Amino acid sequence: MADLALSILFSSLIFVIFKLFGTYRVQTLFGIIVNYVVASLVGLLFYQGSTPVWEIPQKAWFPGTLLLGILFILVFNLMARTSQNLGVSVASVATKMSLAVPVLFGIVLYDEQLGPLKSLGIVLALAAVYFSSVKASRITLQKRALILPLLVFLGSGIIDTSLKYLEENLVPGEEFSLFSATVFASAASVGLIFILVKASKSPLRVNFRNLLGGIVLGVPNFFSIYFLLRALQNEVLNSASIFTINNVAIVMLSTLLGILLFRERVSLLNWGGIAMAVVSIILVALF
Repeated sequence: MADLALSILFSSLIFVIFKLFGTYRVQTLFGIIVNYVVASLVGLLFYQGSTPVWEIPQKAWFPGTLLLGILFILVFNLMARTSQNLGVSVASVATKMSLAVPVLFGIVLYDEQLGPLKSLGIVLALAAVYFSSVKASRITLQKRALILPLLVFLGSGIIDTSLKYLEENLVPGEEFSLFSATVFASAASVGLIFILVKASKSPLRVNFRNLLGGIVLGVPNFFSIYFLLRALQNEVLNSASIFTINNVAIVMLSTLLGILLFRERVSLLNWGGIAMAVVSIILVALF
C-alpha cells in the first residue's frame, strides 16, 4: 500500500506543478519536453541492473515503450485542446473517467473477480470523479465537440491498460526503473520532433523558467509511474482495485491541495464527489 500511496502523492503533485506553470509563466509544451528528459534520466539513475543502454531495444517490452511515448504526447495535446475548447472540468472528467478501461481489461483478460461491494465501489468512483470535477457553470456540447473528450478518455485508458499489460507480462520487477526511463525517453524523443516542427513556424523561448519547470515536473512524473507499476504487483488488491483507488485518491488529494495552496472554490457537488470517493476507496480496498 505504501507504493500506491506514493504514486497518488507524486501524481497529485503533477497537477500542482502544472498550476504553478501558469503562475510563473512557464511554457507548458517546453516544460513537458524537459520533464520527459529529466524523468528518463531519473529512471536511469535509479536503475541498479546490469543491462547496457544499447541492449534496451532487444528487451521484449521495448516496442511497448515506443507506443506509450507516442500516446503520452498525443494525449497531452488532446487534453490541452479539450481544456481550451470545452473547459478544464471536461478534460479532467474525461481523463479520470478512463479508469473504467483498465478495470474492464482486468476483468475480461485476467478473470479478475469483482464482488457486489467492489462493483458498487467502482460505480461510486466514476460518479465521484464526475462530481469532484464538475463546475457550477454548464457547457453546452455539440455532438461533434464530444470527439475531443472521447479521445482523451480512450487515450488515457489505453495508457493505463498498456502499463498493466506490460507490467503483468513483459517487465520484470527489477527493470521497472529502466522500463519507466525508456517510456519517458520515447516521449521526450517524440516531443523533441514535435518541437522542431513547431519551431519552424513559431519559435519557442528557451529560458531558465522553462528548464526549471521541466526539472521540477520530471521528478514526480517518473515516480508516479514507477510506484504505480510497483503497486500493481500487490498480492492483495487486483488491478481494478489499484486503478480505482489511485484515480479517485488523486482527485481527492488534488482537490484538497487546490483548496489549501491556491484557495480554489469547491462547490457542494464537489464535496459530495469527495465523500463518494472516500466511500468508494473503503469499499474497493476492504472488500
